[in-house]
Amino acid sequence: MSTAIINPADETVVAHVEFADREATDAAVARAVVAQRAWAALAPAARAAHLRAIADMVEAHVPELADLEVANAGHPIGQARGEAQAVADVLRYYAATPERLTGSQIPVAGGWDVTFCEPIGVVGVISPWNFPLPIAIWGVAPALAAGCAVILKPAEWTPLTSIRLGELAREAGLPEGVLTVLPGRGDVVGERLVSHPEVRKIVFTGSTATGRRVMAGCAENIKPVTLELGGKSANIVFADADLELAAASAPGGVFDNAGQDCCARSRILVEARVLDRFLELLEPAVRAVAVGDPRSETTEVGPLVAAAHRERVASFVDDESIVAFRGTCPEGPGFWYPPTVLLPPREHRTVHEEIFGPVVVVLPFEDEADAVALANDSIFGLSGSIWTRDVGRALRVSRGVQAGNLSVNSHSSVRFSTPFGGYKQSGIGRELGPDAPYAFTETKNVFLADS
Repeated sequence: MSTAIINPADETVVAHVEFADREATDAAVARAVVAQRAWAALAPAARAAHLRAIADMVEAHVPELADLEVANAGHPIGQARGEAQAVADVLRYYAATPERLTGSQIPVAGGWDVTFCEPIGVVGVISPWNFPLPIAIWGVAPALAAGCAVILKPAEWTPLTSIRLGELAREAGLPEGVLTVLPGRGDVVGERLVSHPEVRKIVFTGSTATGRRVMAGCAENIKPVTLELGGKSANIVFADADLELAAASAPGGVFDNAGQDCCARSRILVEARVLDRFLELLEPAVRAVAVGDPRSETTEVGPLVAAAHRERVASFVDDESIVAFRGTCPEGPGFWYPPTVLLPPREHRTVHEEIFGPVVVVLPFEDEADAVALANDSIFGLSGSIWTRDVGRALRVSRGVQAGNLSVNSHSSVRFSTPFGGYKQSGIGRELGPDAPYAFTETKNVFLADS
């Protein structure tokens, strides 16, 4: 089945992509099973060399990959270049892993006991449409480093850069079948990867609702799964914070990638006694956000990914009385939506539901305990920020907020060298960081008798 891929900035067709069916998925799994055995048998240094070669190939094609992401996902060109470069950086980081996936020797009576980290087998990576390349490589790179073969199913709306990544990996010399990129529908390719008995692990990034179905499907085969799901992260601003810096940073914390980010700080919680001053500082910062043509070097925010998604985002802002102020966006073709700041009551749906667009709510709190309680009043727990000059408060609130990735006096908390994942309904397991490849292994214990 051929599917049209739409440029979200101008609504033109940029490509047609053939989507795989169940039979093609089964065939890809069969090839991956064979390829994985040979890949795992390679010397660790050889696997590492392959990862470095792919990194070099990706780095040489950063401009091409960036242009593809601009056309397919509407990412601003500067952001798209950074995302493409991050793929090479992540591959190089995990290229150091194959020679360091060590087991242990455990003292026991009557002999010796040793453990080995054995690759789990074929891994299915189901990646999202919001950050097609970076999130795909978060699963692909450590799995390859561990000796697994990977079948990558990109999101239906944004498959182009993942397809090109697979081609570049083959051009760099990666053996056939070790990395397969399989575009297709979630209810066809995705569900078959989840149900196929030879796919031994699933890595899924997407909505919490779909994550529940993936988790249930994996349970049928007792299959391990890593889930990175939704978020409704809090950006907590205390009265003693540098309010100018906090307000200037807030738009980047929620409007980057047009708010299509599970880590978006989409709830700004401000100590009540400085709320008015904070809003005075926030308004010009929001109005200054440059929303426009993603091909322009000066653009900071591009369009939403699809017409259906724009309609969903707009449905949350159906009451103008709660709108504090807005930025601007282009008119005409394209799935545009302006940066929007709301002042709703605490019980409003925009406070609790993930909007996944350039919409942020601002809520006052009374004291530290109220701030933590308000931050934790969510089914999600992925990310967040804390703004204060008080180091003790920063540590107390960081420990009190139920989220997996927090930053203090910054809106950035995701780095490939540190663990990433959420609490509650934001997911299960951790990606990234030095231990990520171990998640793609099974621990084998061997006892050797001394007689």
